[in-house]
Amino acid sequence: MRHVRIATYKINKGSFSDLAETAKTGLLPKFKEQPGFIRYGVADVGDQTLMSISLWKTHDEAQASVPVAANWVRDNMSDRVELRNNFIGELAFYEGLPATV
Repeated sequence: MRHVRIATYKINKGSFSDLAETAKTGLLPKFKEQPGFIRYGVADVGDQTLMSISLWKTHDEAQASVPVAANWVRDNMSDRVELRNNFIGELAFYEGLPATV
């Protein structure tokens, strides 16, 4: 079964679109280097909250992504976002049409 890491961050400074682009060009390449990486994305869930979602092959690989993300955020976005929650869990299913975004 696949595993997911979901983290929420309070946006303190800047726009969601700027933060998303920074994550896409900065954190995504870091995640791609990690064993077990499958997918990564961010979502604007309202109320000045950014949600980070990543999919991993195993629980241990998902757990190993936590310090990777924490270090990258600390070095690149700590003045703009604040970690609120971090969750690791089994993903029962993730089906649908191919993503077009």
